[in-house]
Formats: sequence, C-alpha cells, structure tokens
Amino acid sequence: MEGEKMATLKQNLIRYIDARFPIIYLDTYEELKLDEIIKSISYGRKIVEWNGANGFVNFDTKLTALLDSDSLNIVDSLGYTLNFLDKSRDLDNSLFVIKDAHSLLNDLGIVSKLKSLAIKINAGLIDSTIIIVSSIVNIPKELEKFITVLEMDYLSKKEIEKVIMSFIKENEMPAIKDELLEEMAVKFKGLTKYEIENIIALAYAENGELNKTDISLIFEQKRQIIKKSGILEMIPLKESINDIGGLLKLKNWLIKKSKVFKNLDKALEFGVDMPKGVLIVGIPGCGKSLNAKAIANLFEAPLLRMDMGRLMGKYVGESEANMRKAILMAESISPCVLWVDELEKAFAGVGSNGGASDIVTRLFGNFLTWMQEKDSPTFVVATANDVTKLPPELLRKGRFDEVFFVGLPNLDDRKKIFDIHIQKRRPDDKNNINLDLLASKTDGYTGADIENVIIESVENVFSEGKNRLTTEDITKVINETSSLSVIMKESIDSMTEEYKKRKFKNASM
Repeated sequence: MEGEKMATLKQNLIRYIDARFPIIYLDTYEELKLDEIIKSISYGRKIVEWNGANGFVNFDTKLTALLDSDSLNIVDSLGYTLNFLDKSRDLDNSLFVIKDAHSLLNDLGIVSKLKSLAIKINAGLIDSTIIIVSSIVNIPKELEKFITVLEMDYLSKKEIEKVIMSFIKENEMPAIKDELLEEMAVKFKGLTKYEIENIIALAYAENGELNKTDISLIFEQKRQIIKKSGILEMIPLKESINDIGGLLKLKNWLIKKSKVFKNLDKALEFGVDMPKGVLIVGIPGCGKSLNAKAIANLFEAPLLRMDMGRLMGKYVGESEANMRKAILMAESISPCVLWVDELEKAFAGVGSNGGASDIVTRLFGNFLTWMQEKDSPTFVVATANDVTKLPPELLRKGRFDEVFFVGLPNLDDRKKIFDIHIQKRRPDDKNNINLDLLASKTDGYTGADIENVIIESVENVFSEGKNRLTTEDITKVINETSSLSVIMKESIDSMTEEYKKRKFKNASM
C-alpha cells in the first residue's frame, strides 16, 4: 500500500510534467525510491540520466552511454551532455534526470545551458522536463522562475513494514510477531529503504532473526544519520526528572503530558489533542536545559537539538531548505523531542525594524507555520533567557501547550538541589550534612550556583586529604561565592518583573 504523502508526490510530478514545467528540483536522499517513481509516471516518455559519478548513463542500467565524454571533468561532462541532448533533439518526449549536481549549479556555463533549455521547454520547442535530484537545494538566481521544488518524504510506517516483510520472505528468515513488526516500523522511521535493509541484514548476520535486541542497531544508525546531516544533533539521555531539584508544578505538568505522549494512539482516539510542546523561559542557570534533557527521558523518546547556526547556508534558498530538512528529519524520526535552545538568539530581531535579516525572518516564518500546523508526535522544547527579545507571535496560544517561568529556586527547591548534587558525588556523607542550613544560606543562588558550590567543596576536601564532606566545608565555599543574583541583580530583577507581568506559569509550586 502506497503512503499518502508518496502518492501526493507522484500526483504533483504528473501535474507539473503534463503542464510542461521546465525544471523540477527534488530534494531527497531516496534516489532508488525516486527512480521507481519516475519510471512509474514516465508513461512512454524516454528517461535519460546524468550523474556525477558516471556522467551520461542509461537510466535503467546506470552504464555510461556517452563514451566521448569519458575523459571530461565533471563540469565539462554535464555541459557536454546538455549540448549533446539539445543539438541531437534527444530531449524530445523525455524526462532528463540530473543527479549529484548541486555544486555545479554555481557554474555560469551550466546555469546558462539549463536556462536556455528551460526557455525552449517553456516555449514548446522541446517536449521535456528536467528533474534535478539532490539532498542539497542550491537554486541559482537565474533559474529561480524556471524551478519548482518538491520534497520527497521518508518512508511511511506501512511502507517500512512492507520492506521488513519482503526482506524476511526473500531471506527465509523466521516470521516475527505483529507487535514487534509494528515497533520496529516505528523505530525505523526516518531511515531510507537502503539503510533499513542494511540494518536487517546486520541483524540477520548476527543471529539469523529479528528480535527486540535489534532496536539498539536502529538507534545507532539514526544517531549516525543525525550526526552526518550536520543540521540536528542527537543528545545522549543521561538526566532524568529526578535530577531536577524543585520545579514541582512544571514536573507534574510534564508527567501528565508524558502519559499522553507514550499512549498517543489511545489518547487521540479518546479525543486528546496532539501535544505541541513547551516554552521554558527564565533566569540563566536555573535548569532550563536540564529540563529539556529530562523531558526526553521521561517521554522515552530521542532528543534532537536544533542549532540555528547550523541551518544557515551559503547558497540561495539553502537555509530555508535546511530548516525544512531539519523539520522533516525530526518528524520522520518521531516520536521525538526537538530542543531549540536559546530561542531568542535564534530569531533575534524578528518583528523589529530591520533587526533581522531576510533569511532569519523567513526561517522564523517556516518554523512558526510548522509549530501551528504540525500533527506529528514531535514535542518541541524551547528554552529562552530573555522573553522580551522573543517575537510576540511565538507567545500566542496554539504555538506551545504552555509557557513556564523558571525563577530563582525557593528554600525547598534549594534544599532539594543540594540533596541531588551531594547524593551524586558523596552519598555516604549526605546524612551528616545540614541541608536546611545550606538552603537558608543560599538565598538568591541559582541551581548552577549550588552545583558549583558542591563541586568546589568536594574538590577542596579531596585536596586537603580529608575523608568526608561536612556542612562546614560547604559553608566555607558559600561564604566565598557571589551568586548570579548578586552579579546580575538589575537584569534578574527586571526579567522577573517581566515574567510576572506576562502571567507565565511559575515552574515551582
């Protein structure tokens, strides 16, 4: 059964080809799947191909077809092919597929030849469509009005199940239960057919069957894909909700959301809306980033971090393409948690007069539209220090499920934070330490301030050759420490007033 999005792509291709759109740019990693689609919609048209590895080739066999171009470099090879097809009229009644050519679209000669062909196709002098296939979108200004960009989505769950079952049948592997098939199909989301088959082959080579232990192979492959993409980063999950001191209101809210997220099918059937995400704003050092990591652990989902700096590209349209690709990658790997750290820096100046570049404004628009319309189990955790620098559109209802303010920890929160960090480093000494006294002496300290106090105290005790950590050792460090609330008093007071004025939910009770 063909996925709905794949069927839509085929329909769009047919429409654009029939309407004689001159150049279609297909943004995809799935070349093999795309070859199948192009074959299925050719309807008697010839299909010719040029790729960066072998030049002009037979589309079916991938064997070199234009021998005279063998000795040419890659730029001249494409130029030679374009000239040959134009003069020989071999483009008539054809689809011309060009692969691995995004970098060549910076060459003026190549761009001029493509523009000349596009003009002839538009004028009806050539009955053809040029299909550029690449995972990197690079659109020269000269070709913008001739190019239509289409994206090819990753395999659907049903398509993945079909790939798994076909591999099992072809290799006469033991059958697997429906529950495992469904779980593996969900875990495989975001991988290409080639990658899925490779993982199954590896599992088959190791133990001759597919079982739950193979889930770790899938996770490792996904981690590699994220790493190689250079757009998103997969963060290891070490921190749990128990590593957060205080913030009980936020933690209780997250626990409630996790029950929905981990039982999504039942929740949606019951009438619960798809969780969108949470915006956590507040003072630096008070646990916003820690919360993002703990949320993914609580939701039992991968944590992907989106860094806006990585999305910025040097080619026209590349930054927007990277944003689309990051969103598509997150959605394909979903259910997952997408963490956007320091959101106010990512979209700095948007909405102010000339404050942001056109690229940043367009990226913000893409992100905002996706946040409003997304229906995938991609839970967005955005963190920000200064809410006054955030575009007001981000704070409207419907973008996030809730906005929480994380302020300086209160007395009970500070006691819990001390407890967590002492337990982590000197658990045997904890019962002899007066946590109430330490909490009372650290009014105005952030969670990061308290952690650093314990780190320094433990180091001092070790350096002095002592056997245990005491209340006095920690108090000594506290007396020598200036908290963030002292160093940044005016800024923190101003921030706190702003959050109260906006009536954000306090993360603490």
